[in-house]
Amino acid sequence: MARRFSAPYQTEPVSSLASWARNLAVFAVVAVVVSIVIVRFGFLEPKPALVTFFGGLAIAGLSILFGLAGFAAIWQNGSRGMARILLAFLIDGAILAYPAYLGLQYSKLPPIHDITTDPIDPPRFDALAKLRASDGANTAVYAGLYSAEQQRQFYPDIEPIELEIPVDRAYAIALQLVNKRKWLVIDERAPQPPRRIGRIEAVARSPIMGLREDISIRVVPDGEDSRVDIRSASRYFESDLGSNAARVTKFIDDLNTAADADALKPVKKTPVAPPKAPAKTVKK
Repeated sequence: MARRFSAPYQTEPVSSLASWARNLAVFAVVAVVVSIVIVRFGFLEPKPALVTFFGGLAIAGLSILFGLAGFAAIWQNGSRGMARILLAFLIDGAILAYPAYLGLQYSKLPPIHDITTDPIDPPRFDALAKLRASDGANTAVYAGLYSAEQQRQFYPDIEPIELEIPVDRAYAIALQLVNKRKWLVIDERAPQPPRRIGRIEAVARSPIMGLREDISIRVVPDGEDSRVDIRSASRYFESDLGSNAARVTKFIDDLNTAADADALKPVKKTPVAPPKAPAKTVKK
């Protein structure tokens, strides 16, 4: 009986709109994946490659429109193709979900890309300045008063890190955290007399696209204690969608936790060897 009822449906033509929806969805996912690979492995500068990425998103949106039109056509004339439309919607949803979330973040967060614990005297980009000299890259100079004011309003908890440990230990812990995060260290200078200022410059990558975000860490003595400042800035684009603030906040929390644990470690006392007894002189 099932075969008798399904036979007329099997003879119906497949909706061309459904086929277009599926084909466009497949093309969109290929364009998006190729653009991500291009940016992540540095085959091209990010901005031209992102044109392909946004083109893929536009094609995914067009696929949804074709799918809706195909659904209406199938409802009216009983043609086949619903499975192709559902597949297209599944692919389009997977492509557009995360960009839609980022678009929501863009509407809520300030359009800044340079975050630091010290807006008055931010840690410099020295070695990283050469990497930020390419066309289309943001300057190595701090973004300025507008960025500082926006940061103060949206991220008020980002402040200098005061540690109750010596500057050498603070630098060692900061470098350990950088290596643990697998940031690419470009330059490191341990605190040396007479000023004893330590500096670390490194590069982090965004999770999916692998966009480069530059980091500079400065460690200075504060009497017997130390102070650490960090700066994280996107190499491209005017808005970072909150990624640099999240990175700085997490680093501050982890550095404070590690420094507190280090301060609680018992000081190892060097065992004092007992004084040697004077050699006995043998009288003859």
